[in-house]
Amino acid sequence: MKARWLTLLTVVLCCSACGAPSLRHKKEVGHLLAQGDFAAAEQKLEEEKGKQYKQRDALLYYLDMGTVLHDGGKPAQSDLLFAKAQQRTDELFTQSLTAHAGRYIINDLTVPYYPAPYEQALTYYYRAMNFLQQDDVADALVEANKAVFYLDHLPDVQNKPRLTSPFVQYFASLVFESAGKRDDARIARTRALQGYAALDGADGLPARPDFASSAVQNGGEVVLVHANGLLPLKISQTFQVSWGDVLFWMHSTQEDQEPSPALQNAIMTGLLGNSVTVAYPVLMPQPYRIRSSEAVTADGRVFPTVLMENVAAAQQADLQDNQTASFLRMALRAAAKRTAAVQARHMVAQSSDNESAGDLAGLIVSILGTVTEKADTRQWFTLPAQFRMTRFYVPAGVQDIVLRFKDGYGNIVEEYTFKDVCVPAGGRVYLHYRTAK
Repeated sequence: MKARWLTLLTVVLCCSACGAPSLRHKKEVGHLLAQGDFAAAEQKLEEEKGKQYKQRDALLYYLDMGTVLHDGGKPAQSDLLFAKAQQRTDELFTQSLTAHAGRYIINDLTVPYYPAPYEQALTYYYRAMNFLQQDDVADALVEANKAVFYLDHLPDVQNKPRLTSPFVQYFASLVFESAGKRDDARIARTRALQGYAALDGADGLPARPDFASSAVQNGGEVVLVHANGLLPLKISQTFQVSWGDVLFWMHSTQEDQEPSPALQNAIMTGLLGNSVTVAYPVLMPQPYRIRSSEAVTADGRVFPTVLMENVAAAQQADLQDNQTASFLRMALRAAAKRTAAVQARHMVAQSSDNESAGDLAGLIVSILGTVTEKADTRQWFTLPAQFRMTRFYVPAGVQDIVLRFKDGYGNIVEEYTFKDVCVPAGGRVYLHYRTAK
């Protein structure tokens, strides 16, 4: 009996070690991104690979590091990680639900990180842009095809227009155009515009993106993407709820399994009136000064960027969409842990004929249940808060293009110059830049 209890406690304690990248780690990397020190951010992520990112969450490491490498001007290395992220996502999709039983008993951190739909869509954007930075339109075309296929087969897009990821669809249409796939470009562009129209200006997005630039004779086009800002960080919020609320959650919410009669009976037979500690993720905003931007050509023309993707808003919407399922899992876990404590108390009391020993055993299991109740604060935190874009035509040839950044009052606070940009006649060049300050 004693050996069995020691084994149980060991397992629970090991599971309690399951964690997410810490708030301190995310803030430190975010600070380096704000400074534009992508090399230091890369080094920081590499140093923390086996500490902040457990083997279970290798996918999350691929996403965070892939983004930093992309923003740091290392498209080939970045693509290797995004390729691994996509492969791991496919593997996790095919896993049996029985492998996720731990999230109903211990906490959500026992299962590997799985990206939200908007995050999966952005992996295709990043890979396509990485290939375009290497003048590889053919492989960028592969990612554009994968993006529209994925988005076209998402369920429930009618009720959740954000799932259409119109920015990714729009960018895919540009890649199709660059590859000479005009029919595919037209279809992707139409779906992108339909997505923006369905969102109807929500979260600051345009109802229809408009880039006012006329073609230049013997010129080419510049597509410039400005990734801006820092995402809000997920933090854990702990609160107490009564068992009456837990019972209400169990009856009013459904996910992929029903509460067992045993758990409901455990609550009804003596647990009402008590309370339980639960943890839930909430978002903590990260301030950033730059709010808009504009490109300036060599001949002095100015082209403002347009907000194409509000990643921070998509993150908030995803958290809200999963709230019901999260509450159900919390209810199931709370009931299971409370039931385990009651059973431990009775088992030890009966086997030892000692009520005090039974109370102690129940107390220990209750404490372990509280310790293991952790909020899932994992996130692809190196993503920008928003993607902005502008498109314009310039004379063909080598030239400098300036990107100016503005604060919320419209004041120019900084600028960056793309040196010696080679714009092909009748062609298109893709530029990107990241700010996080």
